[in-house]
Amino acid sequence: MEGKRIDTDIKGEVLKGQLALFNGPGQAFELREFRVRPLQPGELLVKNVYTTICGSDLHTFCGLRKEPSPTVLGHEIVGEVIALHPTHAGFDLCGQQIQQGDRITWTVFSSNPQSTNSLRGIPQKGDDLFKYGHVLVEEPEVFHGGLGTYCIIKANTGIIKLPENIPLSIAATLNCSVSTVAGALRMAGDIKDKHVLITGMGHLGITCAAMCREAGAEWIGAADIDPRRLDEALGFGADEVFNMNGDNSKLLSVLQERTNGKGIDVVFDMSGSPDAMEFGIKSLGIGGFAILIGAVFNTRSLLIDPERVIRNLLTIRGLHNYNFADFKYAFDFMKCNWEKYPFSTVVEKEFSLEQVEEAFEYAIVQKPLRVGIKL
Repeated sequence: MEGKRIDTDIKGEVLKGQLALFNGPGQAFELREFRVRPLQPGELLVKNVYTTICGSDLHTFCGLRKEPSPTVLGHEIVGEVIALHPTHAGFDLCGQQIQQGDRITWTVFSSNPQSTNSLRGIPQKGDDLFKYGHVLVEEPEVFHGGLGTYCIIKANTGIIKLPENIPLSIAATLNCSVSTVAGALRMAGDIKDKHVLITGMGHLGITCAAMCREAGAEWIGAADIDPRRLDEALGFGADEVFNMNGDNSKLLSVLQERTNGKGIDVVFDMSGSPDAMEFGIKSLGIGGFAILIGAVFNTRSLLIDPERVIRNLLTIRGLHNYNFADFKYAFDFMKCNWEKYPFSTVVEKEFSLEQVEEAFEYAIVQKPLRVGIKL
């Protein structure tokens, strides 16, 4: 079935919207107007209402990671449903009916649900992978990121309908940071009564602390080199914070004391720092788990003692993005806990789409947990 053209009003004018095009590191964003193409089977159209700038967006902006350009950045998005293709099932992952006017967020990816990796439970690595906010802008495929008026949601994208009481600034982070942390906890197994260390207290780290607290961790340590981030971690469930900007050999002794000589049960690295990852693995006790998430950009290789990994029965696992069950877990967690922890303070400043250049510069200089783009 062919897509049906979507009109802006009763006069039948073709729908158009703006994009803040990213043309590469060191180049200014370019605000341009484009036509919205007709929807294809299984798709829906949303009007973006809020986007938060993720750390990976900043890495792309600074040239630490490469994306095709021009592109439209932004994948932590909340949108309002404008239209559904007649073939769309009309329900979200939780079984809630989706209608025009509903506020939704969606997975950062879509992929073939019948592909090998999808059937293995890792649809984020499935065939025909499409990632919002990471794709070349090439007409007519232009509206596929958060820094624009609209976004076309492709078939096989996981969608969740949002309750009205969750603030936009909190809901926007669900489909990246919060869901990735949910996946990290899944990979770590049962957290209840465990001693947990988190290295890197950005948005991933503070979310991980809160999620581990709700999962029943006995003790949560938070480590970073930024005193402000460490102060923030205490409000998100961390029992104790550690500044890693110094001699970390002493810190290993402290962690041994905190765990009665047994060592850390689970370490989550959210920083991407090789030093932090190596330290975390050294801190593990027998049967410990290291879950590595932060290094989504090019960095040096890790120095790991293989004999210690073998003799101590350590497990080292990496996670990139998440699956649909993680997305639902993240939603359930935030729905129940966004008021219990200070998630409402995460976005320190908001900007308009026309101020996108200023927003990125602010994020780089001030290093807030998030900045928001209110559309």
